[in-house]
Amino acid sequence: MSAAISPYNQDMQIGERGGPAQPLISARGLLKHFPVKTSGFLGPRKVVRAVDGVDFDILKGETLGVVGESGCGKSTTARLLMNLIVRDQGDILFDGETVGSTLPLAQYRRQVQMVFQDSYASLNPRLTIEQSIAFAPQVHGVPAGKAIARAHDLLHRVGLEPTRFAGRYPHELSGGQRQRVNIARALALQPRLIILDEAVSALDKSVEAQVLNLLLDLKRDFGLTYLFISHDLNVVRFMCDRVMVMYLGKVAEIGSRQAIFENTQHPYSSALLASMPKMDPSERTLEPPLSGDPPNPIDPPSGCRFHTRCSFAEDACSRTAPSLATVSDEQSTACLMSTPGSGHSRAPITMEA
Repeated sequence: MSAAISPYNQDMQIGERGGPAQPLISARGLLKHFPVKTSGFLGPRKVVRAVDGVDFDILKGETLGVVGESGCGKSTTARLLMNLIVRDQGDILFDGETVGSTLPLAQYRRQVQMVFQDSYASLNPRLTIEQSIAFAPQVHGVPAGKAIARAHDLLHRVGLEPTRFAGRYPHELSGGQRQRVNIARALALQPRLIILDEAVSALDKSVEAQVLNLLLDLKRDFGLTYLFISHDLNVVRFMCDRVMVMYLGKVAEIGSRQAIFENTQHPYSSALLASMPKMDPSERTLEPPLSGDPPNPIDPPSGCRFHTRCSFAEDACSRTAPSLATVSDEQSTACLMSTPGSGHSRAPITMEA
């Protein structure tokens, strides 16, 4: 392997040397409200509560999956972490330093990169593949010759022969090839965290499997940490060490892969799992796991935001907004019916492995 792309992240991996993994990045109180244009000048200003007070950690060396219905705030959270949109409130800590304060934004951007869903729109159609990959290193001071050499090394690393692909333009590549280019471009600055926002959802299943295996190989070889956003729970189960479930701008549940998929504590997480395609016809049902549409994020329900669709809801759920509370060493949930000491009880929702 070329020195330009040799493994560069020496952080302790999960469980390595018997010690606990430390957070690489932490979000504290992330909040983002988007103003809504209204006709006239009377009445209060309305906002879409896209992300409404989110707290979570991503441990060094892990893959954290983020799941939830469309509009729950997954992609907005990713863009807040990337600082592509400015947060209204909250802090982002990277390896113990506050982004934008003790850690300058320019240094932070070299450490965190993102792969988007649309592989074609992510690339400049006027730049060749090698130019696209070499662009960011050149912006950060790498000489042009070394940046091009790094681009060729990375193309080879993601399975694209440089002699065939380096001089091509994005429209000359297939969707899977373009996404491999985007992954190579994300690696060009030697980041420690890569955010994958539906990075494989637009690919054919055979190509998707190849890209997923490539991502696992790159994670192992380069010591990477992933934030993996997806609607496909089977892919999340395959890729992720922990899973965070979001609903209407808030975290509903977060825990290890085994805890979420086999012993979920939140009714919304259970409904998502029930929506997974079943191979056994006897396990299939025509009844939808959830009734009704998600509430309007401009005017979310009081109390627990899921109580309007929850079959376990009680009167307290409409009055009290649950906070994320620990229910086991590997799991935290925001549900009054599941939180120890709440005075409520509900049997854990278990799912077949």
